Amino acid sequence: MGEKSFNEKLKDSKDMPKIVVIDNEKSIQRYGGKNMLIAPPLEYNEIMAKIPERKLITIKQIREFLAKKHDADFTCPMTAGIFINLSAQASWERNSDKIPFWRTLKSGGELNPKYPGEIEYQKEMLEMEGHGICTKGRKKIKYFVKDFENHLYDLE
Repeated sequence: MGEKSFNEKLKDSKDMPKIVVIDNEKSIQRYGGKNMLIAPPLEYNEIMAKIPERKLITIKQIREFLAKKHDADFTCPMTAGIFINLSAQASWERNSDKIPFWRTLKSGGELNPKYPGEIEYQKEMLEMEGHGICTKGRKKIKYFVKDFENHLYDLE
């Protein structure tokens, strides 16, 4: 049996959502609590799917929304990043029912180089929706949406 497709991985919720109690003091301080949510990939996909044209969302917003929804202190940052990328890859793999993953940004409005099509595709899609893109850095150039804060979608 071969490697699972991104869409098969997306639908595999295993035992999620689950709340893991952490006891690492540094993490408790950093994230503001002990109860860490591990949300299933489909929940990220559902949120990313509903961001309307010209609107944006950050991974941080999604994590905060899911933590609140599941009554946790915070959402696991590592699985959040993995599952957001998985949602983008799964959408790219499908012929229909695609999601606008390019509207989900990293912190500070940064574009995600791990998305399918890389920065060029995300940049092109965001510019087509009227967003301006700027760069920061000299050696390791990062791309950001200008004034992204003014275009954030409210999940509440």
